Amino acid sequence: MGQQVITKLRALCGRLPRTTETVTWGHPTFKVAGKTFCVLEEWRGHLTVCFKLAVPDAEAALADPRFLKTPYIGDKGWVSFIVDQRPDWKLVGKLVLNSYWLVAPRKPRPRPATRRDPKAAGRGQRKRPSP
Repeated sequence: MGQQVITKLRALCGRLPRTTETVTWGHPTFKVAGKTFCVLEEWRGHLTVCFKLAVPDAEAALADPRFLKTPYIGDKGWVSFIVDQRPDWKLVGKLVLNSYWLVAPRKPRPRPATRRDPKAAGRGQRKRPSP
């Protein structure tokens, strides 16, 4: 089951821009711009996929018995979804995407183009006469 899960997880995460896979503390870890958004790990006897959620969403998810609080970082919105028994891959896909967008860096907004006044550029600017 574990090989099927990592294969599907790689397919889901690999579709997202700038995603890399590393191994962190022995677990397959998916990152965007150096920030983790998804981890496959064993926890409390279950194979789980860990995701970042907004804290209120994480608290709500924990009411579902398929979710566990991720160790060490659960207070920051991380939940572990149990995937060792026929996981709902549509839900996993949504969780991967949500987590990705929560941690992916925002692109800086381009500065608006400014029109340069060729007469005002450089040292030899003329001063306007005082009224």
